[in-house]
Amino acid sequence: MSDIYQDVEDLSAALKVTGRVLEECLDDLIPDPDGPERRVIEAMRYAATGGKALRAFLALQSGRLFGVDHDGMARVASAVECVHAYSLIHDDLPAMDDDPMRRGRPSTHVQFDEATAILAGDAFQSLAFEVMADDDTHADPYIRCELVTGLARAIGPLGMVGGQMMDLEGESSDLDIGAITRLHRLKTGALISFACQSGAIMGRASREARHALDAFAHDLGLAFQVVDDLLDVSGDPAILGKTVGKDAASGKATFVSIMGEERARDQAKLLAEQARGHLDIFDQKAKFLREVCGYVIERQR
Repeated sequence: MSDIYQDVEDLSAALKVTGRVLEECLDDLIPDPDGPERRVIEAMRYAATGGKALRAFLALQSGRLFGVDHDGMARVASAVECVHAYSLIHDDLPAMDDDPMRRGRPSTHVQFDEATAILAGDAFQSLAFEVMADDDTHADPYIRCELVTGLARAIGPLGMVGGQMMDLEGESSDLDIGAITRLHRLKTGALISFACQSGAIMGRASREARHALDAFAHDLGLAFQVVDDLLDVSGDPAILGKTVGKDAASGKATFVSIMGEERARDQAKLLAEQARGHLDIFDQKAKFLREVCGYVIERQR
């Protein structure tokens, strides 16, 4: 079984490889835009491009730790990115964060319309579960059921959707650091955690390995969100590809508003270092997962 990252030397190149894998896989999975449903499929294809593919990268690297078949793992990574695309489409809607820009261009509801954007998000979510449940993803139905269950929990009322509800509630209530941490563990961290766990599920990894990946994902997800809050304060909109200053304008409590910029930056670094330490039980195959910890806190978008 070939390792697509075998001859890749640095993280930047590894992320580019991931992007190509994801683009090819999604191109196969998303139907061709034909017939009366064409508009929603065009909206899906529009929303699927231009991202960092971080969650797909985490899934593929997780599978790599356990020698998982690349084709099956690529399908899982694509399903994770389908869910991420759905969440971004809905997050940008006027009823949610009301953001007209995403990835440096008009958000899906602006480029098309709100109804089409909602349907595109819905279609991405259903496509993700269709991919997970298909026997092309894994021959063992029990593994597929564990993937479906894990993804459903990660994005449901006690996961991403619950975190989004807390985020909306936070606009009209004061949240302390504990509440904000829980909010982002649900809204952002739960899907990141599933991405990291998906390779362990596919590879029937040990409890020890799963625990290490869960701890890694927990700290990495929080570091990612702290940096997101920092970028909303001091990021460059031209690089970010989206509006900045929205949290302060809406009165949301964030890691930065509570801790201040300097402490928040220190906290992000600490979390990234802790995340890196959780990978000590793995061999050199965790090289890129260790490097992504630095990428998360240094990113500009």
